[in-house]
Amino acid sequence: MIYLVFSILISSLLFVIFKLFDRYKVNTFNAIVINYIIACVIGILLNPAPVNLSSIVQRPWFSGAVLLGFLFINVFVVMARTAQTNGLSVASIAGKMSLIIPVIFGVFAYHETMGPLKLTGILLALAAVYLVSVKKEAALNFKQNLTYPLLLFLGSGIIDTGLKYLENYYVQKEEFSIYSASIFGTAAFMGILMIIYRKLTGRSTLRLKDILGGIVLGIPNYFSIYFILMALRENDLDSATVFTINNVGIVMITTFAGILLFGERLNKRNWFGVMMAIVSIFVIAYVKN
Repeated sequence: MIYLVFSILISSLLFVIFKLFDRYKVNTFNAIVINYIIACVIGILLNPAPVNLSSIVQRPWFSGAVLLGFLFINVFVVMARTAQTNGLSVASIAGKMSLIIPVIFGVFAYHETMGPLKLTGILLALAAVYLVSVKKEAALNFKQNLTYPLLLFLGSGIIDTGLKYLENYYVQKEEFSIYSASIFGTAAFMGILMIIYRKLTGRSTLRLKDILGGIVLGIPNYFSIYFILMALRENDLDSATVFTINNVGIVMITTFAGILLFGERLNKRNWFGVMMAIVSIFVIAYVKN
């Protein structure tokens, strides 16, 4: 459970950093790309054995890691488009409710139990995510353009499912560092190509504060993946429990961080969602099936 707690805390810190990016006018996309470079370097440095590129390419998880890296950077772009087209609340809901994809996959692929109480807890968690995310003034224009929310929902769910699947069948514990580095390295490569294109077309410039922001983001981002992988490996937690508690925990902590650090306010519906989230965590965490 300690790995899951660390995953929630560090992942929540990422959202605070993103909020600070807006305050200090950091180019989020540029910082994201630098962040992937930093996270890749950390993974390489923490790998217990010398890195041999030819042997990494031959690992059974490598092609999956490349696909995940490709999804990482593209899901981020889709997330930005969703926020711009449909609003921040829709982007948050679509991303967090994607937890249902790895949960359902775990039931069929890993034969994880899904009794009525645990199912109730997961449904409560989904409802809590919705209630906490939607602000009174938010316009939920799902019908205006379903393409981006649907792509975000599917992309986020596939990433979580892929992480668990590769970890479960192909990645050895001692390979976590280089496995994570391979994912981030692919995302960094894709992002660098995008930055070069934007630079050539005059759409963006890379500034010093973008680089510094990427460094600040990259360190916790690496460990957010590392700890979620470690949490998925814990024998006393199935993937349904891990992903549900992780997502709901992040929503709760970022909500309170918004209140304490940025003066955000919650309406009655949001507070009801927070209480529902707490109940769902207890149900999921302590019910065996």
